[in-house]
Amino acid sequence: MPDTRNIAIADDHTMFRKGLVVLINLFPNYGVLFDAANGKDFISQLNPKNLPDIVLLDINMPEMDGYSTAEWLTANYPEIKILALSTMDAETSIIKMIKSGAKGYVLKDAEPSELKLAFDEVMSRGYFYNELITRKIMSSINLLTDAKNTTATFVKLSEREIEFLKHACTELTYKEIADRMHVSTRTAEGYRDALCEKLGLKTRVGLAMYAIKNNLVKL
Repeated sequence: MPDTRNIAIADDHTMFRKGLVVLINLFPNYGVLFDAANGKDFISQLNPKNLPDIVLLDINMPEMDGYSTAEWLTANYPEIKILALSTMDAETSIIKMIKSGAKGYVLKDAEPSELKLAFDEVMSRGYFYNELITRKIMSSINLLTDAKNTTATFVKLSEREIEFLKHACTELTYKEIADRMHVSTRTAEGYRDALCEKLGLKTRVGLAMYAIKNNLVKL
């Protein structure tokens, strides 16, 4: 069928991967072009004359993980839409995959209907983010990754604000951040609120993206 969209899968769990192949082939207008055990295997199977429209990338894979594969794809085949597929819902994992080029993030325990919706939206809108990664967060990320955005150039941060930003990029709670900074939890939350106001952001993920974009932390 001419309007069938081709899907490629890279996941090192064979049974899960093969199950996905069967599932996706049942979706109307979608079919699996090929599946691979890791990023290196995926790249070796890519045919420039018959590229997939979407690739489902697991994050943790041997030889070449999802982050490295996404970065390679973004540099070499930016037209291929990348959907991260993972059991990990930590903010740092989500941010790092988006920074590497993913246009969406689907958890492995999602319902088949959500995976189908992810395909539809990434093809029609260019991205897919459910309640896990809200559109408000994406607005922050898009602002901070926009080359024309000059916020980072003109905002001066104190050493304590930079220290808080670095902690915000970890999985520490605000109480744990407060303990590291030797302040009260309320003071730590005050740093968050003040930085959000100063930088025009709304979320901790937005703050983390700011820190990453300005090389305050490295993932």
